[in-house]
Amino acid sequence: MRVYLPSTLPELARALADGEITVHRAYAVTPALREWYADGDTEELEYAAMLAAARASLRMLAGDLDAPCRRVVLAAEVPDGAVAYEGGYENLGESDRAEVRLRDVVPLKKVVSAHVDDPAAAPDVQAAARALGAADQGDLDAQFTVDGAEGHELMWYATQELSDLP
Repeated sequence: MRVYLPSTLPELARALADGEITVHRAYAVTPALREWYADGDTEELEYAAMLAAARASLRMLAGDLDAPCRRVVLAAEVPDGAVAYEGGYENLGESDRAEVRLRDVVPLKKVVSAHVDDPAAAPDVQAAARALGAADQGDLDAQFTVDGAEGHELMWYATQELSDLP
């Protein structure tokens, strides 16, 4: 099963040093995501799951404003049994529909790619990380700022390029 792991550049550096990634929440194509996005093909559903992980990465950055302001999402292939999906997300947001729980750490060798903001996106990502709390409270200006960061496409990196990122 393909899962998308939210991360940050410092977390990626730790994972590279440890050879594994400890993430409890990940994002994947779940039954609730399929039901919500019924007309989407597999590629579109995976993209929606990756965007949910990118939002979780932004939340991680909001909690660590000293980290470089670039969202990081790692795509990994894990056995189906490594993922728990509780379901029941029908009335929640699209990110929650894609959320799964990982039962264990993910060995770095299971990572198939990384998706990272271009350095030019950093000012928008930093502003979004600072505005996220207000956006969560319904502040439309703050939500506009968050949307601005989420408008940046994440760049794709092969696994052999991971050590060049942090």
